[in-house]
Amino acid sequence: MSYQPEIQTLIDQYTRDSAFQEHHWEGTMAEYLEKATQSPEILRNAFQRIYDMIISYGVEEYTENKEKLSRYKFFSDPNNSGEDAVYGLERPLLHLVNIFKSASRHYGTERRVLLLHGPVGSAKSTIVRLLKKGLQDYSKTREGAIYTFAWRLADPQRGEVLESCPMHEEPLHLLPKEIRSDFLDSINAKLNGHYKLCMDADLCPFCRFTFRNLMQQYSGDIKKVFNHVVIHRLILSEQDRVGVGTFQPKDEKNQDSTELTGDINYRKIATYGSDSDPRAFNFDGEFNVANRGLIEFVEVLKLDVAFLYDLLGASQEHVIKPKKFPQTGIDEVIIGHTNEPEYRKLQNNEFMEALRDRTIKIDIPYITRLSDEVKIYQKDYGAERVQGKHIAPHTLEMAAMWAALTRLEEPKKANLTLLQKLKLYNGKTLPGFTEENIKELKDSAEREGMEGISPRYIQDKISNALVSDEADSCVNPFTVLNMLESGLDHHSLITSEEQKKRCKELLTVVKDEYADITKNEVQRAICADEEAIKRLCANYIDNIKAYTQKEKVKNKYTGEYEEPNEQLMRSIEEKIEIPESRKDDFRREIMNYIGALAVEGKVFEYTTNERLHRALERKLFEDQKDTIKLTSLVSKVIDKETQEKIDVVKHRLIKNYGYCEVCATDVLNFVASIFARGDLKESKS
Repeated sequence: MSYQPEIQTLIDQYTRDSAFQEHHWEGTMAEYLEKATQSPEILRNAFQRIYDMIISYGVEEYTENKEKLSRYKFFSDPNNSGEDAVYGLERPLLHLVNIFKSASRHYGTERRVLLLHGPVGSAKSTIVRLLKKGLQDYSKTREGAIYTFAWRLADPQRGEVLESCPMHEEPLHLLPKEIRSDFLDSINAKLNGHYKLCMDADLCPFCRFTFRNLMQQYSGDIKKVFNHVVIHRLILSEQDRVGVGTFQPKDEKNQDSTELTGDINYRKIATYGSDSDPRAFNFDGEFNVANRGLIEFVEVLKLDVAFLYDLLGASQEHVIKPKKFPQTGIDEVIIGHTNEPEYRKLQNNEFMEALRDRTIKIDIPYITRLSDEVKIYQKDYGAERVQGKHIAPHTLEMAAMWAALTRLEEPKKANLTLLQKLKLYNGKTLPGFTEENIKELKDSAEREGMEGISPRYIQDKISNALVSDEADSCVNPFTVLNMLESGLDHHSLITSEEQKKRCKELLTVVKDEYADITKNEVQRAICADEEAIKRLCANYIDNIKAYTQKEKVKNKYTGEYEEPNEQLMRSIEEKIEIPESRKDDFRREIMNYIGALAVEGKVFEYTTNERLHRALERKLFEDQKDTIKLTSLVSKVIDKETQEKIDVVKHRLIKNYGYCEVCATDVLNFVASIFARGDLKESKS
């Protein structure tokens, strides 16, 4: 068979890189014991393996509000270019990883059901999907290698056959417990307390039956029994139902516990004569196939009560009870997720106290940090994903801002607005608020992020905006915000007029904020003359230096010394709302800042102080806006000279701020209409 050269190259590369031989290693029991002695990590249990898997991607330490936290790079989904990356949930994920860490050291959490709890669309399923994908990928690496075994048996009809352990068991289960215990003790001594390897489970019913028959055949010679054992590498795969299981509740009347623990194979009863013969049983329930890895329970609390009882033994004793067979050991992480209404039902059900006692709840709230919420939509609607249409600057940001605002609790501090609270959470500094204040704000709002608008609703409306006739070649914030507002009347989770009213009020807040942002950008585009800003800054610094040191300023034109220009200083300071009563403090603050830089050998630039930079831009804009006559856009009467100046501003918006021709024109018209209405109030800090 011949292929095109390009395809042949790809096939050759796949053959080299697929590590087929390594993934299909086979060996004897003796070879496996030698391998385990050299690489004890292959004997890890499911919790130890999943914790090491997360840590293998690296940990980033960071500080937030003077609190040291860890960010686990695994949850950025690096193997899939961030396709399932989770943003803004560092604290819940830290809690989850600490549970895995504790379980890996046998501190008790390995005997619990992990329950991810939160509102719809808060990334609960995504977190579990990441864990499942991660385990599958990890099992393909040398560090995450995992092994199981098969039996080489004689069949009267088929000759010699290989019968794999139906539950992909750890080969060490084949060792009698006395030998196994001594072997593990010698290995644990080498591990020096990193984690302890324990293995108390017996063989599954099929392997126990096979082992017992072979022991009888060879009069107890275990070495001869091991000659029938083939150890092989195990690659976890949800699609192949190996080591990763998923259980989703169906119609309550049709729920059957055999879906979890396996069922009788009635066709084989005729061959083996009994429904209690393990060879006539399919050990293919979700608990069985998930052994050595992880089982996910989708909407776990919607399960029938009988299923929930199965969870008790599976979590606490690590055993399941297949029909007509003894309790069978399992080694797997049990993780489920549920929404709040179902969890409240569990809390109110006195008959489910045992399950509540064996459950660790991890709250997965909505994101409340704006920059992280924006990342969700940038991932879905970035330039590489959206073809043929341009998304105007701030469109995704405004949608994310509204979503985040709906999730915040109203601040208890009278001098703080909800928008300011959002900005504080996003890392912005506001006068009078320290990191301790921000921590207090978060601590006082216990349910923050557990209610509000889901990212899915935002994604639906952005998608609608992208395909609507209203957005020809460019989608702007107003298109999306109007879609968000119109959809509130049909939102299934908004059940009261009060909720709807609050959402609409917050949309008004976002629109006002967008107006301020665009005014700022147009102002910056108009006064983008860097030399002019530098001259204005130097003039201001000369004057406040003279003012704070009680000196005079030399007039560069006349050469005479004059009093500091109070009118100039105030005209700049008023642009960032420095009151008359605080002007001295602000001027000393700037001079101290310049002095501190000088001590470090650094030179003060107007861009190094954000507030002063903003004030200078606004001052320059005030001085220049009349020469550009922006409001003439509204009247549609524009002379050639004005048009040329407006075109320069438009070009700056396109070059420096990411606008296209359409949205640059739209935003100039929008800002022009604001000025035409006489809305000249300064943008909020």
